[in-house]
Amino acid sequence: MKKLNEEEDKKLILSAYRGLLRVAKYSKDKEDRQIIRKAFDLAMEAHKDMRRKSGEPYILHPLAVARIAAEEIGLGTTSIVGAILHDTVEDTEITLEDVEHQFGKKVRDIIDGLTKISDVFDHTASLQAENFKKMLLTLSDDVRVILIKLADRLHNMRTLESMRKDKQLKIASETQFMFAPLAHRLGLYAIKTELEDLSLKYTEPEEYELIKSNLKKGQAVRTRFINRFTLPIRRALDGEGIKYEIKGRPKSIHSIWNKIHKKNIPFEEIFDLFAIRIILDAEPKNEKPLCWKVYSIVTDFYQPNPDRLRDWVSTPKANGYESLHTTVMSPTGKWVEVQIRTERMDEIAEKGYAAHWKYKDQQAQVSSLDMWLNRIRDMLETNNSNALDFIDDFKLNLFSDEIFVFTPNGDLKTLPAGATALDFAFEIHTQVGESCIGAKVDQRLVPLSHELKSGNQIEILTSKKQKAKEDWLNYVVTAKAKSKIKQALKEELKKVASLGREIVQRKFKNLDVAFTSKNVSELENYYGYNSATSLYEDIAKGKVSLKKLKGYTIENKQIHFKKYELRTENQQKKKLSGDSIPKDTLIIGDNEMDVPYKLSQCCNPIPGDDVFGFVTINDGIKIHRMKCPNAVQLRSNFAYRVIKAKWQSQKDSEFAAKIRFKGIDDLGLVEKITHAISSDLNVNMKAISFESNDGVFDGRVTVLVYDTDHLNNLIKRLQDVEGVLTVERVKLGEEARTEND
Repeated sequence: MKKLNEEEDKKLILSAYRGLLRVAKYSKDKEDRQIIRKAFDLAMEAHKDMRRKSGEPYILHPLAVARIAAEEIGLGTTSIVGAILHDTVEDTEITLEDVEHQFGKKVRDIIDGLTKISDVFDHTASLQAENFKKMLLTLSDDVRVILIKLADRLHNMRTLESMRKDKQLKIASETQFMFAPLAHRLGLYAIKTELEDLSLKYTEPEEYELIKSNLKKGQAVRTRFINRFTLPIRRALDGEGIKYEIKGRPKSIHSIWNKIHKKNIPFEEIFDLFAIRIILDAEPKNEKPLCWKVYSIVTDFYQPNPDRLRDWVSTPKANGYESLHTTVMSPTGKWVEVQIRTERMDEIAEKGYAAHWKYKDQQAQVSSLDMWLNRIRDMLETNNSNALDFIDDFKLNLFSDEIFVFTPNGDLKTLPAGATALDFAFEIHTQVGESCIGAKVDQRLVPLSHELKSGNQIEILTSKKQKAKEDWLNYVVTAKAKSKIKQALKEELKKVASLGREIVQRKFKNLDVAFTSKNVSELENYYGYNSATSLYEDIAKGKVSLKKLKGYTIENKQIHFKKYELRTENQQKKKLSGDSIPKDTLIIGDNEMDVPYKLSQCCNPIPGDDVFGFVTINDGIKIHRMKCPNAVQLRSNFAYRVIKAKWQSQKDSEFAAKIRFKGIDDLGLVEKITHAISSDLNVNMKAISFESNDGVFDGRVTVLVYDTDHLNNLIKRLQDVEGVLTVERVKLGEEARTEND
């Protein structure tokens, strides 16, 4: 039997290896094949006794990652070798020196970038965040590290079924939070879409299967519609002698799910379930005019929506994406998106960075993707914050739409949508940003927080007296601006702390006390501080006065305090106003512990909701709903601090829940609704508000309920009130605020 299994394993491995060689179109010569074979033999020997959770030989994983890198991203021999060997240094006896000796420094650097060094990291932060930051640092050397990492993550997501449920949820959340946006930013549209869909498969399995099933049911109808819609376009293109290919690209499951939740509409009301893509065979110099010619042909047959025209041919996106998008009205009254692009543009859209570099020499201008990579390198070089802050800043620019603005000299700058005048100032230069006092947008004076729009021309006004301010962080969106402001504030705090240090030194000198770390620690404890720097800052700002020192003795230049009872005014206030821990209980953790907890204000969970616990640093355990807006980020970045939680049946505690209702405005309607809530069901109300506009009312009420059953009964009762059309619990995210845990 064992012999049979070994034979089957060999067949599987050989088939995977041959499949890799077939798709490695940039590794066809004899020397390349020999290097790939050498890497395969080494990995095969290193992983020979290892198996994946699914039971299959481990070597199949690096071969699959190498195949994704070659086939779906279009990488060459060096990347294929790196992908085959990507787990050897971490999981086997092979060292980086061994890799360099056999395959050279480039492959060694790639493997080094891919190897996790968990022991070095600070375990109070997310290990994944540190790994991600380390991975991004390789951008300055070799972006192939990140491309292979994305291939590795894609294969892990494709084979996630064999993992435990909690592992599936962690990996899927992590993928959705960071890796899918990164794939998008590097122009890997196909990989980004698949990562999002696979993440949804594990984070929202029921909704995923429902959308998948609905798409399958309507596939034949959509195919007939696409054929009828494209028929006149095909005839016109054939008549013009244009070489083309037309595809009907279905909308991804994740984007449909997103639309259902964002717009609060059912699947049946989503009409743009697909887009028509016209791919043209064109010489580089004829690409732009040909795309516009085909646009003209399409709009000859179908009426376009002028608000939905997107010209990324003239101004490509920062990830290198180029295409002409228009939305036109079909004969059946449905809007249809049409994408027009060339074969080169299509390859860049699907394979991103690697394809972009293949065509790089043909481009006259510096590519916007080059500019983006340079900005990332710049941010990495100047960012000294911890990994989680770094990722929060970095992610701001990963998945945002872009605007295109101009300097007074007419130079084009690309910024994320929502960027302000201050973001633009830091984009020009750090010193310009730090000394910025205002801006002129299209010759009109605006504040620093003014949000820019595409086409704006901006002139920055500066002053030598200006310094970076903490509130600036509230109205910048680019990672570069945030990083530079934080850096400037740190420098300023160092100056302030230095002044505070001098004050302490003078005080100690007057008391004949030695300025030593031990004596400073005594002072820290006396005032209730965790660090000398914080104490120095507050002394310099006047929040702490050394004149109030009392209850101390001095012996041999050492100061000793009898008791540590004095605290700063701020700390006293914080102590008095601190939230008390509720006495209600939950069943928490695998051992079903009964421990204190707090309900998170960002999602207001109530008994009956699916929940999880999150161990905060300063605030004990906080309970979040599974569908909390912050759940994906918490499970991704802090998986080791997430614990199981479920409700006990409780009737002695009430919880706040918000309900929204709409209907036809009528005399006495408010009285009917409040009567239904208070009298019929004896539910207490905390707040209620109504707005009426053109005969339609929109109302919100915060009620105190015991659990979801209690809430659902109330919703059913309100639906029976005459004039009320819809009643629903306020959706997560509508009023959620992010908590700083």
